[in-house]
Amino acid sequence: MSKKIRLKNFNQWIKNYFNSKLSNIHPIERKINYKFKNNSYLIQAITHKSIHKSPRKNYERLEFLGDSVLDLIISEELIKDFPDGDEGLLTERRASMVQKSYLAKIGKLLNLMDYLKINPNVDLKIEKVAEKQLANIFESLLGAIFLDGGLKPCRNLILSTVWTHREIAWENTNYKGKLIEYCHSKDIESPVFELKDIYGPDHHRVFEIRVKIGSRLFKSGTGTNKKSAEQIAAQIALDDLNVIF
Repeated sequence: MSKKIRLKNFNQWIKNYFNSKLSNIHPIERKINYKFKNNSYLIQAITHKSIHKSPRKNYERLEFLGDSVLDLIISEELIKDFPDGDEGLLTERRASMVQKSYLAKIGKLLNLMDYLKINPNVDLKIEKVAEKQLANIFESLLGAIFLDGGLKPCRNLILSTVWTHREIAWENTNYKGKLIEYCHSKDIESPVFELKDIYGPDHHRVFEIRVKIGSRLFKSGTGTNKKSAEQIAAQIALDDLNVIF
């Protein structure tokens, strides 16, 4: 056999090999950049209880686990990102990043609804229902990845999605608008947002904003821009005022 024929055969073998590998990759694995060793975890993670009532067959147990994994990794990143942040600030930031409405945005970004196994009787045209499913699938996938490959691939997925788009989570609720609305409804002075400090290196500026209502000062909020810092400061003030909305 000539050298040219041997090379051609080898190249064809390489092509066939990689094509066979790619054919074994579920489309969702490309989306999350993770290949499952145990495919049953993936199947369970995308299966709604309307398809399988058994807790071992649907995503609910994995969602429970994924929720804890998400809390852990987000908490770790916040500790690193805000070395001077107190418990209140860290808790507020984490709460914004693990709320269902934000996780649903991440799920939509990954087109996770395309892979959900669910009974057609569940009306996904209802926004609240669809939002809940998107968030649940994302968390269940984290739980599945954790069982299949440990914490590292979970961290990779969270950092590339939830953490990368964190500013959206922090600005998701217009706390500033809610605070202004509250003050108007109570016929009290409008809140004033004071820039207290700017610190950190040029590539990672942190803005510290505090709210003042009349003579009352509230704890500061911090963010990587003035807008997000104002939102956090307003959220802190609303919490201190025990405003429910």
